[in-house]
Amino acid sequence: MKFLKKWHFYTKVFFYILLLSSCEAFVEIDAPNDQLTGDEIYQEAGTVTAALTNIYAHLRDDGITNGRLNGMNNLLGLYADELDLHSTSLPQIQSFYLSSLEASNTNVSNLWKNSYNLIYAANAIIEGLEKTSELKAQEKKQFLGEAYFVRGFLHFYLVNLFGDIPYIDTTDYKTNSKVSRMPFEEVYTNIIADLVQSKSLLTEKYTSSEKVRPNKWAASALLARVYLYHKDWQKALEESTAIINSGSYQLEPNINKVFLKTSPETLWQFSTAANGYNTYEGFTFIFNSGPPRTVALSNRLIQSFNFTDGRLANWTKAISKGSNSWYHPYKYKEQKPTSTSKEYSIMFRLAEQFLIRAEARVKLGDVSGAVQDLNTIRIRAGLIATTATDQEAVFNAILQERRHELFTELGHRWFDLKRTGKASSYLPLIKSNWKSTAILLPIPTSELILNPNLNPQNNGY
Repeated sequence: MKFLKKWHFYTKVFFYILLLSSCEAFVEIDAPNDQLTGDEIYQEAGTVTAALTNIYAHLRDDGITNGRLNGMNNLLGLYADELDLHSTSLPQIQSFYLSSLEASNTNVSNLWKNSYNLIYAANAIIEGLEKTSELKAQEKKQFLGEAYFVRGFLHFYLVNLFGDIPYIDTTDYKTNSKVSRMPFEEVYTNIIADLVQSKSLLTEKYTSSEKVRPNKWAASALLARVYLYHKDWQKALEESTAIINSGSYQLEPNINKVFLKTSPETLWQFSTAANGYNTYEGFTFIFNSGPPRTVALSNRLIQSFNFTDGRLANWTKAISKGSNSWYHPYKYKEQKPTSTSKEYSIMFRLAEQFLIRAEARVKLGDVSGAVQDLNTIRIRAGLIATTATDQEAVFNAILQERRHELFTELGHRWFDLKRTGKASSYLPLIKSNWKSTAILLPIPTSELILNPNLNPQNNGY
């Protein structure tokens, strides 16, 4: 009997994962097969956990946040000024580096398609859970909180990459196949609503000691970032302060331990596919001989560091050949498997919250409070306190600190240049092909063909 129950459980998990892995872009989804999407999937905590875990696995392995060459860490690092491309055999990635993107670019298409596939999966969980009465109340709240979080998380990146986008909150394939793009202000309203809902459902506790599924503070961390990008300084201040004051997280004093899976400043991270595996970021970025096979940190970034900055010494590594030297990111230090996993890919960490609060404070006129938060990060890095004193100088110092603290992490540098209006004045100085219309990625041609309601295409493509 126990064997049959376990077999039945894993069969349902298998069917759910098969459904998700076989989904095409949301505009292409056929009518759901009742055998695979029946309400029974949402009547057991184990199958819902498996569905959510599968979403996180896709985010880690092939989604928008993956640490491979086709993830945001690399693509947006090249699109901005963090990374240089050394390979001549990666034309789809080279287009990001040279600011010569076309709407047919496969990496652009995958950013769009893979994100909407996972949004569809989150919506399926939300709809399934709303119909079931079989789960315990707290289990149901946890699962719903995670699904709303994922939906807001993915739409946040999509709207910042593509501008006006559809906000998808249903699995109705007929509706989704004809959907139109929504003004970005409305998208932000929906993102915030989802995250506020998520935060109200989740608790401060994690489901395990490894912080691999979001809790209340992860939702709050994303809300703080959303409010910052939306220039709602007061709410960004409130969310970041709540996290900092929660007592749940502390800055890791040893800069070499910040990216370990046990780091006390991590709010949310992805577990690895198997014990002993480490991050895709380490595998992708680390190289042990020169010249680099794919990408390396740009000299522009390296030269922007103060030579006393501990992040330069510990989060980058020089590889030399003859008179030439190249640097690779060295936040994640494990390129290969180890006896047990040492590093997980980090999505949110406490240092960002200090920088969010610093920026919110300076925009609200609290210059001394902003300096205090800025110096917290600087001193951890081995630097002296900032010499900036007036509002504009402190703001610019915060942006520089974000550049050094958050490099090659999920496109922070690109999004900072974009949201502060600096991209169109700065990037033409270093990229000969840069045009102001490159501030948004193109809507994939394949999506426009499938659903003409997504027109018009973004300017410049």
